[in-house]
Amino acid sequence: MPHVNAKVSAVAATGMSAVPAAAAPPSPRRWEGVDPALERMVLRACLDQAPERRRVREAFKDVQLSIDHCLFKAQYSDIGTKESYERNSRGVEIFSKCWFPENHRMKAIVCLCHGYGDTCTFFLDGIARKIASAGYGVFALDYPGFGLSEGLHGYIPSFDTLVDDVAEHFAKIKGNPEYRDLPSFLFGQSMGGAVALKIHFKQPKDWNGAILVAPMCKVILPREILPMLIMIGH
Repeated sequence: MPHVNAKVSAVAATGMSAVPAAAAPPSPRRWEGVDPALERMVLRACLDQAPERRRVREAFKDVQLSIDHCLFKAQYSDIGTKESYERNSRGVEIFSKCWFPENHRMKAIVCLCHGYGDTCTFFLDGIARKIASAGYGVFALDYPGFGLSEGLHGYIPSFDTLVDDVAEHFAKIKGNPEYRDLPSFLFGQSMGGAVALKIHFKQPKDWNGAILVAPMCKVILPREILPMLIMIGH
């Protein structure tokens, strides 16, 4: 009878596979310059709903300004900002923010549409400050389910409804007597490019133009993925 390793025999007797135990998962990566207590709070937070997303943003917003990225490091003077919450016609509480030159009249207004993985308070904030520094009023909102607005995080039950929500918000801004006579432009990045395009197609005479940055104009899925998505949808 051939010799059998005692360890293998013991494993076989218990019905277990002779696979080495998995290594312990690595500790979460530390964020340089971030207080450990704040880091733990952010890593443990469930961001499905707006109250927790707002709590994390409030705790993290000062740290954000110290990130080593040109959008956050650039300093601009004479720029004012305003943040607000307002319920839209569907009863969803929407967070919005605007950036504006403080010491001279606006040249025009620019309405920003953020991408799927962004909000109007992160990278888009740096872009908005840059545009405002050139004399433009910049307006943005977090879509329902994104950033600080109400809704399940990242869930878009209807893209057309999302577009209507954004168009409704921008219509209120454009209807303000202070901005009514100014040129107005849409600015859309990634998925926000698709939002901006759909708004412009619906209201071609209401806008002076649109700026698109890597816009999501078409989604192409590999053939083998589509049946899985259909199954998940059901």
